[in-house]
Amino acid sequence: QVQLVESGGGLAQSGGSLRLSCVASGSIASLKYMGWYRQTPGAQRGLIAAILNDGTTTYYGSVEGRFTISPDNAKHTIYLQMNDLTPEEPAVYYCVAEGTRRSWGQGTQVTVSS
Repeated sequence: QVQLVESGGGLAQSGGSLRLSCVASGSIASLKYMGWYRQTPGAQRGLIAAILNDGTTTYYGSVEGRFTISPDNAKHTIYLQMNDLTPEEPAVYYCVAEGTRRSWGQGTQVTVSS
């Protein structure tokens, strides 16, 4: 099993930036990919960025070109650099990892002020 701990959420101004971190521990050698989901109130979680264990990255929806997912393999950590945040993007952001099973972090709140 994999344990995930996120950090880095908080308040940003519209047009501003935040960087989220997700530290993985446990059975990380079995991981196929890691990624970030976000969830707004009343909506389902949606995948916004993913990175495979070969380093391939994929982005979904409106984040492409503004968000960057990147790894620090030595620290067993992935990051989500979020630039040019919009007032429509406040949400809880969740780190996910998938190997033999899917694991979730506890989520970190991002708030964007207009």
